[in-house]
Amino acid sequence: MFLTEMFNKKTAMPDAGNALPGRDAEIPTAEAHYVSGRPLKGPYPAGSRQVLFGMGCFWGAERLLWQIPGVHVTAAGYSGGLTKNPTYQETTTGLTGHAEVVRVVYDPTELSFAELLKVFFENHDPTQGMRQGNDIGTTYRSVIYVEDDEQMAEAQAARDAFQAALQKAGHGGRITTEIARAGDFYFADADHQQYLAKNPGGYCGLRGTGVSCAI
Repeated sequence: MFLTEMFNKKTAMPDAGNALPGRDAEIPTAEAHYVSGRPLKGPYPAGSRQVLFGMGCFWGAERLLWQIPGVHVTAAGYSGGLTKNPTYQETTTGLTGHAEVVRVVYDPTELSFAELLKVFFENHDPTQGMRQGNDIGTTYRSVIYVEDDEQMAEAQAARDAFQAALQKAGHGGRITTEIARAGDFYFADADHQQYLAKNPGGYCGLRGTGVSCAI
């Protein structure tokens, strides 16, 4: 019974009545990207664009994304929930509502949003709901939080194209990726920034469906 209750708590989104309160002060984080040395919080180059991707555990997702040519900088953090300035320990309870996400700042003259979306959909399983593999909870849900209506339309079109590709390949799952306008983004603490560059043998968790799609 206890395990069932814990599972249900972690896979059900909290509401304002039971979400953790958080705090006004920001959680301290790193100043610079561990790999590129670029400032995590900016300033970012003029003309750059941003998107927040949630693909399960943000350690593996961030490593995948910072290696893409045209990506200026990445940062691990939390978004999509209720708790202000949450800690990592708080998010793992399922009572903040946040997903683990990676902020991707990219140069649209070198890397299109469509190319980023292709990486997103092909490198995790977007059909699993409130989990990603063995990582279970609202924290690990698949999300795309966009800057504007143009990105929103592209993300929705990419989702539909990948759904068709999954069906053609015989994968019966329905895509559960949450696509919404980006709200507050809270940086994870320094230990979680570029974690797999600091800990090369650490846990990754990324598992795609094996299905590719022309988006």
